[in-house]
Amino acid sequence: MDRLLQLNTIFISIIIEAIPFIVIGAFVSALIEVFVSENTLLRIMPKNRFLSVITASLIGVLFPGCECGIVPITARLVKKGMPLSSAISFMLSGPIINPIVLFATFIAFGESWTMVWYRAGLAIGVSVATGIVLSFVIKDNQLKINNDEHVHSHSHQNTKQKLISVITHTIDEFFNMGKFVVMGSLIASAMQVYVPTRILTTLGGTHVTAVLVMMALAFILSICSEADAFVASSFRNFSPQTSIVSFLVFGAMVDIKNLLMMFGSFKPKFVVLLVSLISSFVFIGSLLL
Repeated sequence: MDRLLQLNTIFISIIIEAIPFIVIGAFVSALIEVFVSENTLLRIMPKNRFLSVITASLIGVLFPGCECGIVPITARLVKKGMPLSSAISFMLSGPIINPIVLFATFIAFGESWTMVWYRAGLAIGVSVATGIVLSFVIKDNQLKINNDEHVHSHSHQNTKQKLISVITHTIDEFFNMGKFVVMGSLIASAMQVYVPTRILTTLGGTHVTAVLVMMALAFILSICSEADAFVASSFRNFSPQTSIVSFLVFGAMVDIKNLLMMFGSFKPKFVVLLVSLISSFVFIGSLLL
C-alpha cells in the first residue's frame, strides 16, 4: 500500500510538472500551423545542410520550454517543410539551452557557470552532430502516416478565424500528446518506486559506468528540464562531474515521456535510430569533457 501511495504521489507530481509545458508546446505548435507559412521557413533556414542544422540548434535559446512540449512543435515544423535534420537539432537543444533552464542550472550548482557551459556546450554538440548524421542518412520526413496529413493554408482567414484555428489546433495537439505524457509518467513513476536509485548509483564505480548509470537514471526519473538541475546537484558528492553533465543532457533529450511522444509522431525505426545517435553522442561527449 505504501508503494502504491508513493507511486500515486510521484505520478501526480510528474503530470502537474509536465502539463503546463505540454500546453505551451501545443500552443506554439498551433501558432506555427496558422501563422507560419512554408515559404517563411524556407527563407529563414539556410540552404546549406550544416548551417541549417547549426541555426536550428541555436534557435532553441528563444523558446522558454522543456522537453515535455517540444515534440509537437518539432512535428509541426517538419510538416511545414523544415528539413528533418534541422527540426531534430532544434528539438534536442531547445529544452536545454533556453534561458529558463540555463538559469535554473546556474542556481542549482551554487551560482557557478561551469556546469551551465558544460551542459549547453554538450547539448549543442550532440544536437548538431545528430542533425548532421540524419541529414545524410534520412531522406524523407519520417512522420507517421496519421501525422502526415495535408497542411492546410490559413492565409485566406481573417484574424478572428485564425485565432479560432489556433485554439482548435492547440486543443487537438494537447490531447494528442497528452495521452503519451500520462502513459510515460505512469511508467516513470513505477520505475522510480520499484527500481531504487541506490541500485543504479552503486554500479557507477568507474568513469565509464558512472556516465552510463547517470544516463539511465535520467531516463528513469524523467524529470522536466526546468527542474532536473536541482536533482542532479544532489549527486555531486558521489558522482563525477562529467556523469552529472550526461544526466542533465540525456534526460532532457530522451526520457520516458518524450520517448512515447516521439513514437507517437515519428516512425518507430527512425525513433530507434535517433535515440541510438543521441545515446552515443552524449556518452562520447561526456567522456571527452
